[in-house]
Amino acid sequence: MSSQDIPEENLPAQQGHAHGAVDVADEKNPFADPGLPPHEHRIQDIDEEAAKRSERTVALLFTVSMLATIGFIVSYVAVPHDRSIYVFPIGHVSALNFALGVTLGLALFCIGAGAVHWARTLMSDVEVADERHPIEASPELRAKVHEDFRQGAKESALGRRKLIRNTMLGALTLVPLSGVMLLRDLGPLPGTSLRHTMWSKGKLLVNMNTNEPLRPEDVAVGSLTFAKPEGLEEHDEDFQKEIAKAALMIVRLQPENIKDKRELEWSHEGIVAYSKICTHVGCPISLYEQQTHHVLCPCHQSTFDLSDGARVIFGPAGHALPQLRIGVNDEGYLEALGDFEEPVGPAFWERG
Repeated sequence: MSSQDIPEENLPAQQGHAHGAVDVADEKNPFADPGLPPHEHRIQDIDEEAAKRSERTVALLFTVSMLATIGFIVSYVAVPHDRSIYVFPIGHVSALNFALGVTLGLALFCIGAGAVHWARTLMSDVEVADERHPIEASPELRAKVHEDFRQGAKESALGRRKLIRNTMLGALTLVPLSGVMLLRDLGPLPGTSLRHTMWSKGKLLVNMNTNEPLRPEDVAVGSLTFAKPEGLEEHDEDFQKEIAKAALMIVRLQPENIKDKRELEWSHEGIVAYSKICTHVGCPISLYEQQTHHVLCPCHQSTFDLSDGARVIFGPAGHALPQLRIGVNDEGYLEALGDFEEPVGPAFWERG
């Protein structure tokens, strides 16, 4: 569009000034449109050799991007995944990861840099002012769109050709199931693993540090002890998965300080056992305030009162910590009297 095609009142300031159409700010009109600054031509606009240089620069960047992409593919195929290299100042890193990161980063950077250089030096940068117009369509246009839609629906014969309509709806309904089936590759279905842990009736509480079963006299008032289920060893293949649900913290309180009746019934001589997994995002709780009987999650500062059913008194956690019912067996060791009665860790949709 040239300046001759634009109405005089819509011309940019530097063009309107020649026609005497620029508004000048004064006391009567302090918010007059100042217009656009005079257009300054780039060297590429007036020197074809400069434009050719910019063109070659953009082409070079795109070419480097292509070579980097080829390098990415070659690295993926040729570089052993178990080889490492020394990169200052990071240290030793995977050679494959380093090669893939450098080549892919270079490929993407050169595409972006080439596009930006192209736009800034070769594409048109002439400003054209245009008056704002209402976004809402006119009543006549809306009526025409509605009429066209009704006419199109009538011509499609969906209302009359019920066999086509029903089979089309069935196809559109079933085809997303293909994507749902792909979710199967994300891993095994959780089954009941979200609700159950390794704790069961009769399993001993084993000290995480000493790997020995705990007796009531091993837990002092005001102390914090971490425990795991009997039979779960660190060298087990599923240790990390199971301990993430079964990790237990044990605190001994004075029975008269326990406010929750069920908590008192599920304890032994003031020894209470709660899940160590925070109900916010699953961080391990490790901070205990002896005087207040509060435990604190170090990730997002959710705070639970162990003297009152481990209810949440501060922070983003949505549920109290699940309590494990414990007792003492005939040999004097602390044991579980069952599994947690509610899921441990972060809440999920079935928890309600």
